[in-house]
Amino acid sequence: MESHSSDVFRPFSAARVQARAQRPLPLTARMKARQSSKIRELAEAVKSAGFLTLDEQAKALGLSRSTAWTIRKASHKASGLSASIINRMLAAPELPALARTKILEYVEEKAAGLYGGSRSQRRKFAARLSIEKLPVCQETESTLVPEHNGITRANGERSRVIPEGPIWY
Repeated sequence: MESHSSDVFRPFSAARVQARAQRPLPLTARMKARQSSKIRELAEAVKSAGFLTLDEQAKALGLSRSTAWTIRKASHKASGLSASIINRMLAAPELPALARTKILEYVEEKAAGLYGGSRSQRRKFAARLSIEKLPVCQETESTLVPEHNGITRANGERSRVIPEGPIWY
């Protein structure tokens, strides 16, 4: 019986695996990773305030246990935290100050498009929030937001800074 090259098991070489690991993530993957990181920061802020059990965290956030668990694990769907969940958390009387700060940072970044979403999706998200005025985005030039015609900073100004690595669309 003949052996074809496709039938032979060829393990990846170490150099090939390393080259693949150094390849930059696509832009959408980097945005989602940033979003998950911010949600994890929120969970850590609640934990650092002394709310250690899931029941305590859910009560402090003003959410159900299952929703608190999802935040604790930062395992949200692609859209992240919804405006209604954010409104419920901000209305919680036991919400720690650091957690409130993290939520407002998350809102600011999501509304600015740092986690993806079209302009109309971001506008609808901001309109559904029970926040009087969104805080001003204080991003640095190293934080860039993709737009249709190039790169802009989070505050909407054009940037001359080119991000590291290629941008994958």
